[in-house]
Amino acid sequence: MTEHDEFDRVRTWLTGLQDRICTAIEAADGGARFIEDPWTRPEGGGGRTRVLREGAVFEQAGIGFSDVSGERLPPSASAARPELAGASWRAAGVSLVFHPRNPYLPTTHMNVRHFRAMRDGATVAWWFGGGFDLTPFYPFDEDILHWHRTARAVCAPFGGQARYDAHKRWCDEYFFLRHRGETRGVGGLFFDDLHEDFDRDFGYLRAVGEGFLDAYLPIVERRKAAPYGERERQFQLYRRGRYVEFNLVWDRGTLFGLQSGGRTESILMSLPPLVRWEYGYAPAPGSAEARLADYLRPRDWLHELAG
Repeated sequence: MTEHDEFDRVRTWLTGLQDRICTAIEAADGGARFIEDPWTRPEGGGGRTRVLREGAVFEQAGIGFSDVSGERLPPSASAARPELAGASWRAAGVSLVFHPRNPYLPTTHMNVRHFRAMRDGATVAWWFGGGFDLTPFYPFDEDILHWHRTARAVCAPFGGQARYDAHKRWCDEYFFLRHRGETRGVGGLFFDDLHEDFDRDFGYLRAVGEGFLDAYLPIVERRKAAPYGERERQFQLYRRGRYVEFNLVWDRGTLFGLQSGGRTESILMSLPPLVRWEYGYAPAPGSAEARLADYLRPRDWLHELAG
């Protein structure tokens, strides 16, 4: 199989994954449908951005597919891999962020991607990356336990506990707001630069992408109808500010997309439709809002919550 055929295999699976997740989320929402916005990129490639707005469950749910290329890697990429400076590149991926309406239902993110760098027509580097993570505002231990059990099951055929431990730790470290001293949520899986064996690594990418719905949909069903009031809504909007801060300050994917001339609307699709900041906010001691702080640090969820 040629390198072109390998990339096409990944691309075909990615577009199918986007379709399957959209169908499942529309069914879970029951009140709105995704609107597709196809786009092309002058430098090469394009994609299809799909957004569901003002649904019964999701205030906004965005999922984008892109297949883009360029003649020279942007500074954020070549700085991390100096040997790739000046190389042409092609990248394809699916990325989603879902912002539910109900404060008791967590925000979530998933990304799966494939990258190739070329010089003189030959591939000089390729890798897979991705993962999924969960950002609750009012955490429930059973939800977190289910999320991480699903993540561990995804890893089982690809190194088992060692793979889960490594990619769970990588997720905790990557989604850490250093200026706040807290994690973005309760983690999940994150990996990058996976390039040992194409078929096996592609298999793991597929397991992560397909496993996302197994991890998230049961939480949706448990929390989507929970009663809430203005207090919970205001806390949700405040905590969404942390999501914005991470994506605009620390996220490498956002930086790569903007520096490589990507489509701004699609790159910033991850941002919530409504958000607020409040100077010096501190939750009341002992409140449900204060409880969140104990969940915004790396923890061994499977052992702590299953005991």
